[in-house]
Amino acid sequence: MLLSLFCLLAIALASILPATACEPPTSIEFNRDIRPILSDACFACHGPDPHSRQADLRLDDRQAALDANAILPGNPQASAILERILSNDPDTVMPPPKTGKTITQEQRDLIAEWIRQGATYQTHWAFVPPVPRANPPELNAQDLENIPLFKTDFSEELSRWNQSPIDRFVLRQLLDRGLAPAPQADALVWLRRACLDLTGLPPSFEQVESLSTDPSAPNKSRIVDELLNSNAYAERMANLWLDVARYADTFGYQADVQMDVWPWRDWVIDAFAKNLPYDQFITWQLAGDLLPNATQEQKLATTFNRLHRQTNEGGSIEEEFRQVYIADRTVTAGTAFLGLTFECSRCHDHKYDPIAQKDFYSLAAYFADIDEHGLYSHFTRATPTPALALFSPEETAKDQRLIAEIKAREKTRDEWILQHRNP
Repeated sequence: MLLSLFCLLAIALASILPATACEPPTSIEFNRDIRPILSDACFACHGPDPHSRQADLRLDDRQAALDANAILPGNPQASAILERILSNDPDTVMPPPKTGKTITQEQRDLIAEWIRQGATYQTHWAFVPPVPRANPPELNAQDLENIPLFKTDFSEELSRWNQSPIDRFVLRQLLDRGLAPAPQADALVWLRRACLDLTGLPPSFEQVESLSTDPSAPNKSRIVDELLNSNAYAERMANLWLDVARYADTFGYQADVQMDVWPWRDWVIDAFAKNLPYDQFITWQLAGDLLPNATQEQKLATTFNRLHRQTNEGGSIEEEFRQVYIADRTVTAGTAFLGLTFECSRCHDHKYDPIAQKDFYSLAAYFADIDEHGLYSHFTRATPTPALALFSPEETAKDQRLIAEIKAREKTRDEWILQHRNP
């Protein structure tokens, strides 16, 4: 009897779960839900690349899809795209079997619901200009009355949540999603989170002792300022940029010889410590050496363009690897500053990002204008040119003293030569 009940329950669940799993979300977003499907299964033949486009049909462009009757907003049954992806005929089904691509039933349901909701396209996020968000209005008692965590008297909670527009924004988002905030963390938990978030390090003994003695808001604010002004904070922030910039201490490839670019790493840390404006942070790295009367610091920043791998393998074709370096700079700049994947357009027009092959090489021409060699010396510790000789402040002062001493002795020599008593 028990086994029979178990079997019946299993059958019931089997009939219910697939329908639940395939049910599309209430609100469908093109970039989140639809673009990945079309990019994977459709854009290779019906995307931005005119050379590989089939039937003169574009699905990456809304107006083109509407003009071709591929999509009829609000009417999925009459939309040709849905008719083709639902077809059982191997001659008409999309994507064609020979591509090895398939669209699952769940993805079909998503596309159908998206069309039913109006087939709204969204611009790639990299092309959406940032718009300042208005501060959310101050909270009132009605906003908090349905949150069990809060007490009946909301005055204290209102005062705390209204202190900062960031807090109000967070709570508004929680309430919109039907979520309640977590209880307020105690002082030492807060301290540990703040230290790990801002510096990646646990709190010091002195910070723990200070907050244990005085857990007040002013003391917390003082500790946050202390963390933000610490070198550890600059290192933590710089670490993220080092990943974007493909920083490494070696040249890579099979020899993997040491690459002396650590001064650039220190410059990035110092830039975060000084809160260098972002526009300068970008400009100096891309073209610091081209600025009028460029300083040593601005020239050093352009090391960003030379952080790619370099080789010294015997038999390598120098110009071939120089072109590899140029492509690396182009792809890195596209990813770091434009938020786009450029690698595909190195060989052909991009299949889903709006980057043509011509655009890739137009940008690459900028990064090709460097007087460099494709290989570095296999037998010496020579630094691949162009290189920048750097001195510490102490070394610079010593160098200036020696130069001044040399000039003084040269002056004495010249004066002596002009005297009639010289031999």
